[in-house]
Amino acid sequence: MLEDIQKHINILESLQIRSADDLEKFRIEYVSKNGVVNRLFQEFKSLPPEQKRIIGKYLNDLKQKAEKIWKENKDKFVFSTQENKIVDLTCPPAPLMLGSHHPVSIVRKEIIEIFTRIGYVVSDGPEIEDDWHVFTALNFPLEHPARDMQDTFFITRNPDILLRTHTSSVQIRVMETQKPPIRIIIPGRVYRNETISARSHCFFHQIEGLYIDKKVSFADLKQNLLYFSQELFGKETKIRLRPSYFPFTEPSAEMDVSCMICNGEGCPICKYSGWVEILGCGMVDPNVLENCKINSKIYSGFAFGLGIERITNLKFRIKDIRLFFENDLRFLQQFISVI
Repeated sequence: MLEDIQKHINILESLQIRSADDLEKFRIEYVSKNGVVNRLFQEFKSLPPEQKRIIGKYLNDLKQKAEKIWKENKDKFVFSTQENKIVDLTCPPAPLMLGSHHPVSIVRKEIIEIFTRIGYVVSDGPEIEDDWHVFTALNFPLEHPARDMQDTFFITRNPDILLRTHTSSVQIRVMETQKPPIRIIIPGRVYRNETISARSHCFFHQIEGLYIDKKVSFADLKQNLLYFSQELFGKETKIRLRPSYFPFTEPSAEMDVSCMICNGEGCPICKYSGWVEILGCGMVDPNVLENCKINSKIYSGFAFGLGIERITNLKFRIKDIRLFFENDLRFLQQFISVI
């Protein structure tokens, strides 16, 4: 083995690298995984200890010579090869992977554009709120179930600090700081302590609207919502309002739209009723106006709120709300072509 090592040392001492091809041949023969240096080290492992002490010195000498040759020539010939490489300018470029807007963002933008066309202004507020803006000013009684821990995320042991459960808290902040007329929409994320399933999540997105002025009527509310529904779902869309209850509006209603999947004939989406519920609405309760120092004898108004995920489910036929929050590229890439 010593003779074999000495032979290769002699070869390396006289070796001359003149081209990239010479360097590649040297690499394969000496410093590659199956080259001479690695092969000799594998054989070296099986030698008795007394021979290792003698042969080890020569084997390390061979390794150092091979590494020196490779290091001195590698950069020179690799760089030179790249410099002289001919670039074919007629070749098509590598395809660029385009991103997409999130489906919730697409629908959110569309809803905002519809309402801004009829004079609404976008407002925003904090997601960490206090009891006054989330519940008390909105006419929630102390015993109302929405105050229960099953629905609300409280930040500290102090029940006055919580994650907002609806964007109605921004309505209060605007009414406290602005004088009527007020015409705003409020997009934002809200939080509720609910079990995550295909139909619900612990956080989701809402858009709420508020209009306060003199002589605002329920007819104004209905006309605004009809315009919105037909702009979003199509001119043939019909709406219906069903009596309901919300602490901050009186009278209150829930609004359905004619099912855009079956055109009102009945399908699993509308549970064969021909109608799909999309939002809650009503006339602002006078107590809420008074809480915000707005004279309820002079001013009146309406409010409405809808879940963006629910509208997105209807527009894109998505059955599981959890898909919106899992960041699965296979799901998100389906919306690349959506404007």
